[in-house]
Amino acid sequence: MATTLIVGAYGAITDATKETQDLCDQVKTQVEKKTGAKYVEFKAVKYRNQVVSGTNFLIKVHVGGANYIHLEVFRALACNGGKVSLTNVEAHQTKDSPLQPIDQSQNQIQQKNP
Repeated sequence: MATTLIVGAYGAITDATKETQDLCDQVKTQVEKKTGAKYVEFKAVKYRNQVVSGTNFLIKVHVGGANYIHLEVFRALACNGGKVSLTNVEAHQTKDSPLQPIDQSQNQIQQKNP
């Protein structure tokens, strides 16, 4: 069965790579600040990407036990500096939660208590 590629859409979900883990490591501090949690375990397990004027990554990260979070990370093109930035975080995910674009109109991050 042939796979249909939709230009501009996110690709298929695949196992995380060293590159994916490197992206996660670069944004870990930002993720901890947004979620108000400190992660001892922070391991990329699955990802999918979308090529735009750079690359958007959706990454499933195992953060210990049965707990996962989803990250949206953007990496600019090398000709534009190649900067990596955290776009969004979706907390309270599971191993089986679908890895899909995060609805930014909903606050999926449990904030720190003031």
